[in-house]
Amino acid sequence: MSQVTDSPAGMCPADIGRVRQLGDPRVSPDGSAVAFTVTDPDLEGNRYAHRIWLVGARGTGARPRPFTGPGSEQLPRWSPDGGRLAFAVTGDDGRSQICVLPVAEGGERLVVCGTEAPVTELEWAPDGHALAFAARDPDPERYGRNGEQRREKDMPPRRISGLFYRFNQAGWTVDRPARVFVVAADGSAAARAVTPGPFEAAGLTWSPDSRTLAFASGRHEERDLDLAVDLWMVPADGSGIPRRVIGGGPAYSLPSWSPDGGRLACYVDPTPLRSPRHRQVAVIDTASGTEQVLTASLDRNCAPFGSTRPPVWAGDRLLFGVEDHGNVHLYLVSANRAGLPVLLAGGDRWISDWDWAGGTLAFVAGSPVSAGELAAQDLPAGEPAAAGGRPATDPAERALTSLTRPFAEAVRLASPRRFSARSADGTEVECWAIAPDGAATGQRYPALLNVHGGPFTQYGNRFVDDFQLQAAAGFGVLYCNPRGSAGYGEQWGRAIRGPDCAQDPGTGWGGADYADVMACVETACQRFDWIDPSRLGILGGSYGGFMTSWAIGHTSLFRAACSERACNNLLTMEHSADIPGFIRSYVGPDPLTNPGAYLRHSPVSYARDMTTPLLILHSEDDLRCPISQAEELFVALRLLGREPVMYRFPGENHELTRSGAPQHRVSRAELILAWFRRHLYG
Repeated sequence: MSQVTDSPAGMCPADIGRVRQLGDPRVSPDGSAVAFTVTDPDLEGNRYAHRIWLVGARGTGARPRPFTGPGSEQLPRWSPDGGRLAFAVTGDDGRSQICVLPVAEGGERLVVCGTEAPVTELEWAPDGHALAFAARDPDPERYGRNGEQRREKDMPPRRISGLFYRFNQAGWTVDRPARVFVVAADGSAAARAVTPGPFEAAGLTWSPDSRTLAFASGRHEERDLDLAVDLWMVPADGSGIPRRVIGGGPAYSLPSWSPDGGRLACYVDPTPLRSPRHRQVAVIDTASGTEQVLTASLDRNCAPFGSTRPPVWAGDRLLFGVEDHGNVHLYLVSANRAGLPVLLAGGDRWISDWDWAGGTLAFVAGSPVSAGELAAQDLPAGEPAAAGGRPATDPAERALTSLTRPFAEAVRLASPRRFSARSADGTEVECWAIAPDGAATGQRYPALLNVHGGPFTQYGNRFVDDFQLQAAAGFGVLYCNPRGSAGYGEQWGRAIRGPDCAQDPGTGWGGADYADVMACVETACQRFDWIDPSRLGILGGSYGGFMTSWAIGHTSLFRAACSERACNNLLTMEHSADIPGFIRSYVGPDPLTNPGAYLRHSPVSYARDMTTPLLILHSEDDLRCPISQAEELFVALRLLGREPVMYRFPGENHELTRSGAPQHRVSRAELILAWFRRHLYG
């Protein structure tokens, strides 16, 4: 008699606490092992456990093992001799410690130094004698000295003289600039800042001789107006002031030093005031400042949204990620411009993090049904590329982990189906659909149209907990990459620049992009017989929240909507967000000269036409889309006699859905599902 077992159920909100994430792989100098981070939500403690794991990178049967305990250890970095790992430990109070621990079992943890703010970057000097790190440096006259915690009411007033003085998730920056520090690796001397002044510094990288650090920073007077970011070099011993390598208009970011010491690889946005642009991989000669862009032939964004990985040197070639049709792939390009970029790791997947050392490439790759696992392949430093843009050999990938498999086996996860929709002007739009869990033949179900943020980001072949939750709750799931998205040609992204832009004018937000998302839902209703066209909902966050608010002001197709952390008024958003200039870079004219250009494309301007039941979700500490954006729409609708419902999440910022407190993430998911059950099933 065969044993009958129950099949696993679909994902529910509480399962958010079971979604494990892998990241930040770092290959040992000899290429034999990989250190990486594992993040586990802790619902009971309402926190995240971050720990570092190790796994062998070569051969079969590699067994990953925890290297640190379930605390808050991040940024694993191998010493140049491969015998030690440095990492940062950040407490609940935001303070960090930089620690060094022998890789061999039985060693003791050495605390190298402590910081008053979280460490965000960490790198060994190539000679192994020092560590460089980036962290915010609170003004002691305001915040106190030697661990003193001053109350805000005891602090003097802040003096603001530029547009950038705070940042989402980081808080105040005007009196807490991000600096680069250097500290002895044995902890024998205190850390010293090497980037003076009230300037932000990020993307640190060591010269091969350990004498110099390079970093990205806007250090000119009008940096808040032109949004330019330059590359700089500074002596690591603190004996000199920073010297500019290149700058004067573009925004450079995430430099990495070449093994020969003569070049810096980086990403470059050529026109930061004319968004969006594909960020390209460039190489800068450190002596002359000569720039060579290596990736223009791809016509793709070469610095994927959310990635903090610089171009990685593999011998005399560079590894970088590319957003392409809902995927993130790895490419390789010669730093000497000897040939076109080569696709190294492709397929229908999302490669989120990568590293190379000692002939080994390691990366984390996910899919719609996997949050991501670690894989590796051999990649010799000097291997030439074959004609036609492929590597001379096609090395097999090795799966190094299966740490997310228990969740995937315990929960029934749904896979999407790709389809195309033809927009109003004939443009083909890439779309995906997920049928409701357990959908019965001949039965119709409500469907939810999801709109991504950005707008210069993309949906695609990655794990999205919202999609799994919606499908498991009995909703069909629809999503697409409308014009304005990344992952396609640059003109696709620039199609929604404002009609008043001097260069490349487009339809503005709410034009071609709105037509595209409507084409997605209309085509899906025609194509999939499980969709009930009379029971449709729409939702999205950030720019997706903008599109949700915009849609219900321009159509009555949807029976319910959820606008989350939305931009509802482009005019006030330009004045109040932590990234002044971002909205202006799309709209074109400045808001003082032509406020109407902003208001014409603002959802709040069409509040009188909004009759769809609306759920508004927003975080109270959101600086990217300040909570006033939610309040403006809520008040406008209420004054019109409508019945919007608003939930405010205390202590959360714009990153609620990605890194907010686990209990808040669960509550948010429950609120959204309950809202659409009420209006589409009730």
